[in-house]
Order: sequence, then structure tokens, then C-alpha cells
Amino acid sequence: MEPSGTTGQEGSENSDVAPAGGALVAMPAATSQIAWAVTRMRAGGRIVVNETLLAAYQAASSPHSLRALKSDLEAFDLWCRRTGRIALPATPETVADYLDARAGQGARPASLGRYKASIAKIHQLLDLKDPTQAELVKLRLRAIKREKGTAQAQARPLRFKGPVRDVACDKPRGINVRALLEACADDLPGLRDRALLSVAYDTGLRASELVAVGVEHVMDAIDPEARLLAIPRSKGDQEGEGATAYLSPRSARAIAAWTEAAGITAGPLFRRVQVRRYKARPAAKGRSIDSLSSREAWDLRKTLPRRAVPARVEYDVGTGALHPGSIGPIWRAMIRKAFACGALPDLTEDDVVRLLKGVSAHSTRVGLNQDLFVAGEDLAGIMDALRWKSPRMPLAYNRNLAAEAGAAGRLMNKLG
Repeated sequence: MEPSGTTGQEGSENSDVAPAGGALVAMPAATSQIAWAVTRMRAGGRIVVNETLLAAYQAASSPHSLRALKSDLEAFDLWCRRTGRIALPATPETVADYLDARAGQGARPASLGRYKASIAKIHQLLDLKDPTQAELVKLRLRAIKREKGTAQAQARPLRFKGPVRDVACDKPRGINVRALLEACADDLPGLRDRALLSVAYDTGLRASELVAVGVEHVMDAIDPEARLLAIPRSKGDQEGEGATAYLSPRSARAIAAWTEAAGITAGPLFRRVQVRRYKARPAAKGRSIDSLSSREAWDLRKTLPRRAVPARVEYDVGTGALHPGSIGPIWRAMIRKAFACGALPDLTEDDVVRLLKGVSAHSTRVGLNQDLFVAGEDLAGIMDALRWKSPRMPLAYNRNLAAEAGAAGRLMNKLG
């Protein structure tokens, strides 16, 4: 492979890369991550890399999309090397066999669709014939979907009062947001987690959107006790049209408590909190110089008396935002703490272990979606509140609740 627009006279500005295909590739020193990933793939011949086009694609894509494409390309190339195939340009047989192999490893149809799309995208960007359009690839993927089904695993919902029928009147039960908020400690980690969970539930933000919240995004609302949250960009709004979400008085109070205690006045709202714990140290009398043996390190401080030091905890608040991957573990840690302090009385330890397996960063979004459904909100209102572009996902999240609230469910409840 070689990039377009480079010549042999530019040797001092280029770095040479030799891919497994055998051709020497000269890449500009300042190159996009996608272009760099492409030049490392196993090629069957000389391929011209349009660096300008790839750079434009990178500029037009979200960081998440770029990471996914790069990861998919590296996985496809690794499989091709292990099986003696050519990754660029790939044949329909190679793509079909790759999808079969990934399905055999447990990949779900939704993931296979993403792998197929990534292979198609890089062929399009390199002006190569797209192998994924071949009938063989379509039929193989259809056969996999027929065998495995297309249903996606759904995150376990974190609803405000748990699995209840009436969100206004029923008492909380099971794992519920209310109990988790009340179980948070009043130290810095607890204040942050309370604000984090409260905002996540109120807004239904995805993990990447939640950690991108800045202090400047919190705005006054008509209700002096509530707040509004500006969402500059989201998964469904890559061009930055923007949206606004409502923050309850509960969230407003939690944010104020957290920012005041952490001294945060600008920048990322939700940050890492490093905890340092020091054990208590008892008092000690001073020693005479004569008592210091020759085998001890010579230190005159040992002759001085030492006061007792109580146990203490110190916190350091970071300057950068939390990583999106930390949100799910934070929810699970909050659930364990709430159970340990007796805030989830109707659950056993086995219940908690079982339920934790389905909790992820997406659980608050699913929980809000379901609570809105149970509260009687229509689909248009739910889509607006959670900024859905399509009704497919909110309907999928409410599928189980819809079955319970449907005609058959109402009849069975009457029959007892």
C-alpha cells in the first residue's frame, strides 16, 4: 500500500512501514489513526491510501465510531493473518467465513452487523470493491440471524422505586435508585456518586454523554429549586444540534453538595476521587541514644517521643472527567454498599449477585424509559425525554412491561 501524494523525495518526512503483504509503505509522519491502521493490514497488492479522504472521515466521525472502526479492522486483520487470508481487498468468501468464525465465538447478530459495516466502510474509503454486498455474505449473515435470533441482551433497569406497578404510590422494592441515593455516604466519593446517579436517572444520558457534562452545562430553570442541563452533543446528535434535559430539585441539591465539597467551579462535573486511608498510630516514648543498637538504621528521630496519630482519610479530586467505562462499575459498587448497610431489605445476597450481572452503565437509561412507560407517558413523550430518533429501542426496552400491562396481563390479574 502507499498513500496518495507522496514521492521518493519526501523520505525525511515519511516513516517506512512493511505490512505482511510484502509491499513497502511510506506513510506521512502526521497521519490519521485510521490511515495508520489500514497500512498495517494484510494487503494482496499495491493499494493507494487516500490520506486526505481518511483524514476527512476521521474529522467527520465521533471518537467512539473511530475507536470501533479501528478495533474492528484490527480484529479482522488478525483473523486474516491467522487463517492465511488477505484483508485488503477482501473476498466475499473471506468476509462470510470471518462472520461465521465470530458467530462461533459467541458474537451476536448485532455485533456481526457492525463488523460487516466496518469492513464495508474501509473498502469504500479505499475505493475498493465492497465484498459485503455479495449475496454470499448476505445469505450467511441471514442464516446466522435465523439460528441465533436478533434479540439483544438488555441492561437490567435501574428504576427509581424498582420493579413496581405504580411509580407514585408503591413502596420501593428490589434494587432501586431511591435506596441507592439514600445509602450514599456524605464523604466526597458518596457525594459524587449521589449526584452522578441522580443526574443519570433524571436525564437518561448514556455513559459517554454523562461524563461529558460540565459545570457550565447546568442552567437555571423556571422552578428555582430545579435545573436544566444543556446537552451539546449525543450519540444521536453527532453534528452538535444540542438538546436540553430536566434536572429535578433532588439532582440540583446533589450537584450543589458535590461541587461545593469538591471545590469544583468549572470544567468536568464528574471526576475521579482518589482515596488515601491512614491507620492510627499509637504514642511512643522517646528512646535514649544508648538503646539504639548497631543493627538499626542510625536516626536521631528515634530518640524523640511520638504523639498518637488518629486514623484519617484524605481525598484528591482529579481535574479530568470520569471515563465512560467507570460508570457501570460505580453503579454495581453502589448496589453492593446499599445492600451491605441494609438499604435493600427484601433482597438476599444471592439475589444481589444474580441481579448485578445485568447492571451496566445503560441501566439508568433503561430504568427511566420504563418508569415513563409505567407512568402513562406516550411513545412520543418518551422519545422526546430520552432523545430517541427511532421508536425501536424505547419499544424494545418496554417490551416486558407492555406484556404485563397488555390485555392478557390485565385479564390474568383479574382472574387471580
